[in-house]
Amino acid sequence: MFNKDQAHQLIGKVLKYSRLPECTVTLTETERVFVRFANNGITTSGFTSRRQVSIASTRDRKTGVIETSEIEDAALRAAVARSEELAAIAPENPEYMSSLGPQEYTDTGDYDEETAGARSPVLIPQISAIVDQTVAGKLVAAGFFERSLSASTVANKAGLFGYHRSTYAYLSTTVRTPDGTSSGWAERPCIRIREINGAMLGESAIRKCLRWKNPRRLEPGKYTVVLESTAVGDLVGNMAWAFQARGAEEGRTFLSKDGGGTRLGEKLFPEIITLRSDPFGGKLPALPWTWELIPNRPVTWVDKGVVRNLFYDRYWAAKTNHPPTPGPRPLVLDGSDASLEELIRSVDRGLLVTRFWYIVAVNPKTLQLTGLTRDGLFLIENGRIAAPVMNFRFNESPIRMLQHTQRLGRPSRSRGEGGDMIAAPLVATDFTFTSISDAV
Repeated sequence: MFNKDQAHQLIGKVLKYSRLPECTVTLTETERVFVRFANNGITTSGFTSRRQVSIASTRDRKTGVIETSEIEDAALRAAVARSEELAAIAPENPEYMSSLGPQEYTDTGDYDEETAGARSPVLIPQISAIVDQTVAGKLVAAGFFERSLSASTVANKAGLFGYHRSTYAYLSTTVRTPDGTSSGWAERPCIRIREINGAMLGESAIRKCLRWKNPRRLEPGKYTVVLESTAVGDLVGNMAWAFQARGAEEGRTFLSKDGGGTRLGEKLFPEIITLRSDPFGGKLPALPWTWELIPNRPVTWVDKGVVRNLFYDRYWAAKTNHPPTPGPRPLVLDGSDASLEELIRSVDRGLLVTRFWYIVAVNPKTLQLTGLTRDGLFLIENGRIAAPVMNFRFNESPIRMLQHTQRLGRPSRSRGEGGDMIAAPLVATDFTFTSISDAV
């Protein structure tokens, strides 16, 4: 993998080949180590390395883009020429924005040397810690452990340059009974691989699996729910792009006012709700720049229930005379110091949800979603887990869910279906379950 100077030299060479007024080059390198296990044994392990050069050439508001994995001089020269040929026949972009000049990018602190160098001998003992427990308990474990190292470099003919390295590690496991009628699940995504504890993940998944035997059938309806962090991330992560100013101003999101305008400045949620993005928290992977190459920075989208900011891309910002804003990634839903157990104790009757899956949008404007519960759904009575419950299909909006949130717990990182985020577990009332699912 190239260091900063090597990447700068390679991209500089590509830019010298360019003959058009504007050229932006992005170099993306990824190294990945993974181990997959099933049936209490390792099934696959691998090491992959990928390098991709993307070249975008622009003239007269028309852009041609080409990607190549070859970095020899002749191949790069040919790629630049091809991008220029594509630019000549491309349609004019009515929302074209000229290239940015030099920018100041701040490192986001999501690189860890130990994680970058980890190989199978580091990963396998954590998997063994899970499998040893399931074998002893006459259960079956499956899962996936990966770590990745990424380097991103970007430069253009206007003098912009950025270089960033990041690391990522993720272990998840599903534990089932031999007949497959009960399951439990646990995950740990992180930047630093030393934060992963296979034994603790195994214990959590096994506990869920054993608790979920012979689930009770409940009628669909509206329930008070305790959502674990992953379940919260599954839903709230889908809110991110609803903060787009253009969509709100054009009447296409939950932040659009009837008759025109936006709901910026309105109190739409309880005071306990604060939703923000923080690329410098050191817990979530984030580039120092946005997809439009403006410097990334923290933004609070909802502050104590009040909508404080909208996301303006460069085009819409120029059109509406507003400064451009970084997008709402990665998201953080702040919480409290309360444990999940304390949240459960606060509920007289409700459901504990481990996570959701197979989520699809029903109504983009209201962000109404539908999907299924999975890997642990439990009835809560008098502040205690009383019984396992058959899975439900839900039909609910994360907007409405946050509006009905009564308590928040201790935030943790999750890799849900809504993307990586820091999410607090929560207690919400009036959550809609529409039908029963026979799936495990």
